[in-house]
Amino acid sequence: MKPEVIKVACSNCNLRELCMPMGLSENDLERLDDLVATRRKIKKGTTLFSNGEKFTSLYAIRTGFFKTCLASEDGRDQVTGFQMAGEIIGLDGIVNDQHSCDAIALEDAEVCVMPFDRIEEISREVTALQHHVHKIMSREIVREHGVMLLLGSMRAEERLAAFLLNLVQRLHSRGFSQSELVLRMTREEIGSYLGLKLETVSRTFSKFVDDGIVEVKQRHVRILNAEALQQMVNAQPQCH
Repeated sequence: MKPEVIKVACSNCNLRELCMPMGLSENDLERLDDLVATRRKIKKGTTLFSNGEKFTSLYAIRTGFFKTCLASEDGRDQVTGFQMAGEIIGLDGIVNDQHSCDAIALEDAEVCVMPFDRIEEISREVTALQHHVHKIMSREIVREHGVMLLLGSMRAEERLAAFLLNLVQRLHSRGFSQSELVLRMTREEIGSYLGLKLETVSRTFSKFVDDGIVEVKQRHVRILNAEALQQMVNAQPQCH
């Protein structure tokens, strides 16, 4: 079945500030409208792109939530990241012209398809876009580096605290609550991402509840004491 495609104008998009560079002239904005080829709807549980697939486009997430993952040696999925509305997905494909992971929708989602050759072409004329693409790539590298540090040295409680703080901060920058979130991913997926067993994730959530740090109702999490979470993360010995 052909994916549903709709022509969309970036200049009218309510995610424009998150997705596109600020301070562009009307003329530049019109050029950016040429950037988005189509919109695609992705059903929950289906794949946007797969490991080994030829890289052609970056995707701006308009609505919904994704996970990126790799099949490990034993055939299980290793979650490598979670992406939400206003974030760009598909950067993994730039290096070798093919995607190095699977991107799967955790809920019904919609993405703007931005062919990479068109991004490169327009970037040559709109330098603000070139700078913006570099900034996005840099942010991803920094985030991945942060995850590696997290997995390398933190105890289970510190990992989960850092994960919740990161998630709520990213949601807050999109206009959502600073203290409440709905987890689109399962406890198992969180464990895979943080390098923890499912039981450890559940036990750590329970400990946070007992300590009055969070309230949990199924996938709804309310942070009651963000400072306590921050202190756990800050208790980390700094790398030199």
